[in-house]
Amino acid sequence: MDTLTTLTMEHTHLLTQVTGRARDVLRVTEQDRWPSRELTALAAYLRAELIRQVTDEERLLFPAHETTPELSRPARDHARLRACVGTLAAAARERGARSPARLATTVRDLLIQLGDHLTIEQAILAAPDAPATSTSALGACPHHWYPLTEGPVVDLDALPADRLTEAVGDRLHRLSRDEQLDLCSGTDPSDLCDTLAACHDDYGFTYLACGPGLWRVRVTHRLGR
Repeated sequence: MDTLTTLTMEHTHLLTQVTGRARDVLRVTEQDRWPSRELTALAAYLRAELIRQVTDEERLLFPAHETTPELSRPARDHARLRACVGTLAAAARERGARSPARLATTVRDLLIQLGDHLTIEQAILAAPDAPATSTSALGACPHHWYPLTEGPVVDLDALPADRLTEAVGDRLHRLSRDEQLDLCSGTDPSDLCDTLAACHDDYGFTYLACGPGLWRVRVTHRLGR
């Protein structure tokens, strides 16, 4: 698969996910209420997935040594997107320090910035003189895993078996202090839990159900982040 096709697929998925979460926030702000749960979900997705994508694109598509005017635009866009994500993350922590109307303006600005940036970036790579890029890792980001691991319960059987440890490991990194996560599976996940416990010694694993047919393991983040 060529660079542009891969990038377009990733951009489409990201924009769909961001837009859906942003609309949830805007729906609440339209009622002049503070969207605590919705904003937390949006900010978490932006930090975990959008910033990951931006970082990978800078490394793979627009490396730092490229200084042509055409390639300086994506770098500036990335800086603005990072700043906007930081503003929304701060708003989620502040829980109502800003007005719903002001928050809605920031969210709409993010959607405009992101849409424009993705269009421009794809146009740069579609140009005849597009920069030579490495695509060996492009498309490796588990963007499609995020919705499957977003909530307090993760269905292990719904995740790709060959990337299970990586997908669940990503979710553990997003756990807050004292937050709990339940892992459910139709088979005993002891091997997975042993592997995760070896890599994440500040997490506790407790079996809540041991089959037959359903295994449920509760994971708790025991230390502060």
